[in-house]
Amino acid sequence: MKRRAFITLLGGAAATWPLVAGAQEAKLPTVGFLGASSPSAWSKWTAAFVKRLRELGWTEGRTVAIEYRWAEGRSERYTEIAAEFVRLKVNVIVTVGSAVVTVKQATSVIPIVFAIAVDPLGTGLVASLARPGGNVTGLSIQATDLAAKRLGLLREVFPGLRRLAIMANVGYPAAVVEIGEVRAAARKFGLEVDMLEIRRAEDIAPTFGALQSGAQALYVCADALVNANHARINTLALGARVPTIYPDRTFLEAGGLMSYGPNNAELFGRAADYVDKILRGAKPGDLPVEQPTKFELVINLTTAKALGLTIPESFLLRADEVIE
Repeated sequence: MKRRAFITLLGGAAATWPLVAGAQEAKLPTVGFLGASSPSAWSKWTAAFVKRLRELGWTEGRTVAIEYRWAEGRSERYTEIAAEFVRLKVNVIVTVGSAVVTVKQATSVIPIVFAIAVDPLGTGLVASLARPGGNVTGLSIQATDLAAKRLGLLREVFPGLRRLAIMANVGYPAAVVEIGEVRAAARKFGLEVDMLEIRRAEDIAPTFGALQSGAQALYVCADALVNANHARINTLALGARVPTIYPDRTFLEAGGLMSYGPNNAELFGRAADYVDKILRGAKPGDLPVEQPTKFELVINLTTAKALGLTIPESFLLRADEVIE
């Protein structure tokens, strides 16, 4: 082949390669992953999801494409992200309960899997747990059922607990439901309650002024806003010398004291099983909402020492994990 002809052929091939690559990529099933918080806050959860997908035969970039979008704790971003996923014609959307209502408004066709939802039945995300119906299914964390258990654990560590503060994003319906459960449990235990209501990141610091009224512990209701700002919450709580209890161990890594609830990383791994079934033809409305079977108690001894607290040895022995 003459040199000029070879160069012409090579140039034509080079111009074609991106088109071929693009065509091949377009054929990959695509998952729209709507992270309600930030990539760093969700790193372990995302890793668990991708790992489980790989175990099921879906390798990112080879057999499945994943489009990540992050709301950074700002629920107003859900609308634009959902609309983008619809434009991209993704095959399934993975997110958390706080975003589902908005995503459902954007599409009644694309399957939606929530990896975490506080009360999917009570908040109307699904018609029933056994047969969700529609295009939504996923995993319930039963947070409202666990409120009394968490307060019981707090009282074991602090027998003299008399006043409790509750921090929650009151703009998140599931958090409002959980507040009711915590208040009901507090009444049974004879605890007084202070409410620290937040709706945006800027509300967090000012609410800690209420802790000066004598609250001895802080119960934090998790949502995307709290998740994106948990390091700030812990810093303020440590500064006020108030111990915290959360629903997930992720919050303890930035200075929280105690958590009790399901392992969220494990739930994201289980969400990958839903995605696998849907990509293979299952209808989301036919896939029952699953509930966790194991709940973990985690204690951060470093934080306990910083607060000058002594955790009973018997309590530490019951913990699933002790962070030192």
